Amino acid sequence: MSTNKWVIDPTHSEIQFKVKHLMISTVTGYFKKFHLEASTEGDDFSTVHDVVFTIDTASVDTNNAQRDEHLKSEDFFNSEAHAQIVFTGTAYQPEVDGEGQLTGNLSIRGVAKPIVVNIEFGGMVVDPYGQTKAGFTVSGKINRKEFGLTWGALTEAGNVVVADEVRFHAELQLIKQ
Repeated sequence: MSTNKWVIDPTHSEIQFKVKHLMISTVTGYFKKFHLEASTEGDDFSTVHDVVFTIDTASVDTNNAQRDEHLKSEDFFNSEAHAQIVFTGTAYQPEVDGEGQLTGNLSIRGVAKPIVVNIEFGGMVVDPYGQTKAGFTVSGKINRKEFGLTWGALTEAGNVVVADEVRFHAELQLIKQ
């Protein structure tokens, strides 16, 4: 069986994150520039390996230019010094009904820690142009402070401005090379 290489289809993929603001509402943001490569034995995603997912931190978009600039600053991503968030998959554990978990190392601001993300396989098709594509939903959460995103503020009443927990959700479409 041959090894197949897969890359992201950026026009049919998105990365979203959510974080509580003032502990009463949720702010949603996106990353607009990202890249993913992975390999499988044949078309069997239970054999996935060599997963490398990179995100351009300067591509953050929360629909608010002032907040986006703050997120790119040294208070958060420090995009000038740390241009990318990198996830490197180390082990995939398939479960039933196309769901599973991918363990890997996440690096933000030069701090790398192991995390586990949930993967839901949406299926595989050949598109009208003859390209084989596979779809996935990826979700998980991290504590931002564990990755050096420690900026914090309190309101006059003592409420936290930005929560520590960040939830992420990605809809990814891969193209077989």
